[in-house]
Amino acid sequence: MPELTRSETPLRNLGPVDQIPPGEGRVFAIDGRNVAVFRSRDGRLFATEDTCPHRQGPLADGLLGGSVLVCPLHGFKFDLATGRPAGNDCRALTTYPVALSSRGDIELRLDPR
Repeated sequence: MPELTRSETPLRNLGPVDQIPPGEGRVFAIDGRNVAVFRSRDGRLFATEDTCPHRQGPLADGLLGGSVLVCPLHGFKFDLATGRPAGNDCRALTTYPVALSSRGDIELRLDPR
């Protein structure tokens, strides 16, 4: 996992990665903002806004395959690494830098990518 570089926005420790089962996502409330954090089956972490821009579907409840997320409301797909829509004309998701610490904790910055 890549380490997060220094930024103006403080690093947020969201706790142990084990709270997100492989292949699933969870929503975290951080400074009045909800962020969906996903853990792929191969251990990669991704962080995005928590609702789909199309119909405000709860993205953390979507299906995750590799780095592709399928919205649970309408099946729109997004590449979690970039936030870009895959095969639809929805706007891109806002993504956030996220990494795994040496202690096994999820570390996130709220700086959008």
